[in-house]
Amino acid sequence: MTKKLYIETVGCQMNMLDSELVVANLRKDGYELTRDANQADTILFNTCSVRQHAEDKIYSALGRLKNAKHRNPEKVIGVLGCMAQKDQRLIFERAPYVDLVVGPGQLHQVPTLIREIEAGAEPRMEVSLGRKDGSRSQIERSHESYDPLRDPEMRPTPYQAYVRIVIGCDKFCTYCIVPSVRGPEQSRPPEQIVSEARQLASEGCKEITLLGQTVNSYQHRNGKKVTRFSDLLHLLHEIDGLERIKFVTNYPKDMTNDLLAAVRDLPKVSKYLHVPVQSGSDRMLERMKRGYTIAEYREMHSRICEWIPTAAVTSDFIVGFCGETDDDFQQTMDLVSELRFKNSFIFKYSERPGTKGAQMFADDVPEEVKRRRNNQLLDLQNAISEEDNQIFLGQTVEVLVEGPSKASSKKGVQGDVLQLTGRTSCDRIVVFTGNRRQTGEILPIGIYDANAHTLFGEVMTTHAGPELYALEH
Repeated sequence: MTKKLYIETVGCQMNMLDSELVVANLRKDGYELTRDANQADTILFNTCSVRQHAEDKIYSALGRLKNAKHRNPEKVIGVLGCMAQKDQRLIFERAPYVDLVVGPGQLHQVPTLIREIEAGAEPRMEVSLGRKDGSRSQIERSHESYDPLRDPEMRPTPYQAYVRIVIGCDKFCTYCIVPSVRGPEQSRPPEQIVSEARQLASEGCKEITLLGQTVNSYQHRNGKKVTRFSDLLHLLHEIDGLERIKFVTNYPKDMTNDLLAAVRDLPKVSKYLHVPVQSGSDRMLERMKRGYTIAEYREMHSRICEWIPTAAVTSDFIVGFCGETDDDFQQTMDLVSELRFKNSFIFKYSERPGTKGAQMFADDVPEEVKRRRNNQLLDLQNAISEEDNQIFLGQTVEVLVEGPSKASSKKGVQGDVLQLTGRTSCDRIVVFTGNRRQTGEILPIGIYDANAHTLFGEVMTTHAGPELYALEH
């Protein structure tokens, strides 16, 4: 008999990939996906611990399942991922009806654990060793990489997929819980990555996004042979059927010239570089233990502009970090005005128990100040994004069509002709009227309007000359 699985994913692309891998493995046990938790035999939450809001959301969802578990004790409820690794037995204390708590390093065990629970076993917890609970090799082994199977239904689209190349992180920024919940930094063997990407391409995938907490820190050693990130990009570039290669997230100190040369010279590699700076203040960067100064970040940004003049550079910012003054924040505003990022992801600081920031510094910036700074920085970035997007007016860009736009999906538009959405090589969102059958194609789109977040265009009936694609390549 087919069993029904409901899975809810919170957090980053890494979590989305983890959920895809879990679902692919559970399909072998006869599960099919459902969007209705009430109809599910098994309910899984794949969790995030980067911000408190993400954890609150999961605990709230668990609270709503108490009665459902009481009515049907055979329903299996599991908490997976980063919050599972961080909170461990606290989850059982707050929600005693949870059956499984499984860290990101043990996701391959989920099918077996579910079978054991179904057979009458007591609630199970499987998590990795803490960073001080053994030797580095022991801790690395406890954070097993889990990339055996894929599931197209769980991908952004059937034509796009995530590929993990680095697990864990060794940077230990004082605000960040990731090194504790994802373990030491480990680079996957290049032959595994190439094999996985080749398989995805054979299934019709046209774009892959390489993932790592600091993806450009990738370096794999096999005896005397060292594979750098730039070497890996060259290997992936040779895969037939693969048309675009993206990667996130980059660490400023690891933006080497050989990597920039690969991005510049390999046509399939997106000229899109997400390089978080987090603050424009050296004092804040030192408190955050980011490992670079603003002068060093400027130098890196200058090299990007020199090597790849058309590169789209994006960033992350944390406002309201411990001790941030008005002057510190103004330095951030000044940096954004100077460097003019394509867009920025802006977050209010959220104290994370277990991090050095929580141990060393008081979370002393009032919430209303965090909110005001968040809105000010967002307004500035949006103004820059809208102004810079005007350069695309009258230009033609190549767009990988992802499917119906949010507006079309929300309205439930039927028929083949509707509003579609896709992305350029430099990760700009483009909306246009097209045919549903064009999903998965790379089309030339002429741009006639733009705002801060979206380009608006129309399909060009004939392929214009290569000079019209200069902005995207």
